Amino acid sequence: MKVKVQKIDGKASGDIELNDDVFGVEPRADILHRVVTWQLENRRATARPTRERSDVARTGKKFGRQKGSGGARHGDRGAPIFIGGGKAHGARKRDFEQSLNKKIRALGLKMALSTKAKDGLVVVDSLELKDAKTKALKGHFDKNGWAGKVLIIDGESVNDGFKKAAGNLPGVNVLPAMGANVYDILKHDTLVLTKDAVAKLEGRFNG
Repeated sequence: MKVKVQKIDGKASGDIELNDDVFGVEPRADILHRVVTWQLENRRATARPTRERSDVARTGKKFGRQKGSGGARHGDRGAPIFIGGGKAHGARKRDFEQSLNKKIRALGLKMALSTKAKDGLVVVDSLELKDAKTKALKGHFDKNGWAGKVLIIDGESVNDGFKKAAGNLPGVNVLPAMGANVYDILKHDTLVLTKDAVAKLEGRFNG
């Protein structure tokens, strides 16, 4: 699949051949749904668990007589009414982590990239900016027609000047190629890849 390459300011910069095994896969909604669900479930954090009556190290021996003390009839020191006792109905640890086959995860990423390759993919030469300012970068975005949510993926690491300039633009997110994932790709309206990012992503599957 041949795609035009442009510079960040919108000027043409030649063509690039995208690997059909990565950018030309027919998307399947069930695979994408499984990968996105796996991602979101694994992001969930659990409540910090509290120690209940059976978890505290207190004696279970009855410490006073049943009658004649003039006080309440107590038994276990681990009861919730005592300082140091277990909490009644405390927060429990819940594990939301799911497992998903590596092949399915890889296939999901290919399908997400292929979805954007059909509509919403832009390949740029690099993220080098002459003037690394937010205002100048917004002008380039407006000129290129990149509206809504934009995800920009660079190669090994993100260009520092570009990252700082894009930091204050709403709806714009920047990631290195290693951080590319199905949920973020699908969530954004436009996917911008550098030539380095394309090489890294294709190498990730062909390596």
